[in-house]
Amino acid sequence: MNDLNVVLNGPVRTMNRTRTEKEQLTELEWASELEKGSIYMAHTNWLDFVELGFKKPIYISLVRDPIDRMVADYYKRRSWVKRAIFRRMYPGRREKPEEWYQQSFSECVRSGDEECRFVPYSVKDNIQDFKRQSLYFCGNSPDCLPFNSPHAIQVAKLRVETEYSVVGTWEERNITLTVLEKYVPRFFNHARFLHKLNSHSIRNRNRNHRKPHIDPDVREMVKRNFTNEYEFYHFCKQRLYKQYLALQLENNLH
Repeated sequence: MNDLNVVLNGPVRTMNRTRTEKEQLTELEWASELEKGSIYMAHTNWLDFVELGFKKPIYISLVRDPIDRMVADYYKRRSWVKRAIFRRMYPGRREKPEEWYQQSFSECVRSGDEECRFVPYSVKDNIQDFKRQSLYFCGNSPDCLPFNSPHAIQVAKLRVETEYSVVGTWEERNITLTVLEKYVPRFFNHARFLHKLNSHSIRNRNRNHRKPHIDPDVREMVKRNFTNEYEFYHFCKQRLYKQYLALQLENNLH
């Protein structure tokens, strides 16, 4: 409907938490050559196009409740899809024991398992769990890596305020789509209509049939180590609400 070119696969295919300078330059050069009207969707940290002499793109993103992200990711690692991918990529290699697949997130936290320890200011991770939601916005500097770091959070907030047209949240999808429609109309015109039209197929995409669950006391225990990540999350939601309210005020004036 909007005559878009959606691009999902870029030149840098890595699951590392940050890009090297060479990888950043490769991705910047490649993205700058995309045809007009392209949307490049990628799990990548913020890149400074202007500093390296490239035209600044329109940046948008989504955030999610930090603990809900972690719980969903925990069960995604244990899904049958991930298991099938592992068997296809590493035929004959020993898999994790069945107990690992069946262990709940709450049991993992209570047992003190390294997979479920979220240590403030830690840089090294035992697994690639991408618990630093703020890292996507802070960038690729080593200063962005310490988990739940106040410095990294402040840099991420500055990036959102100055570099991103819209940072939405899927918990508030109608508000997010409304703001995207008005702030980035070239790419998101009729977004709410199209979402409603395709809502059934969207709900069933990437669904993990093992329902993520966390005991309330465990949630509170884990939340104490995500204080700054929650500050960032609420900052993004507040900014989104302000954009939405500004649109409502504008509509009331006309």
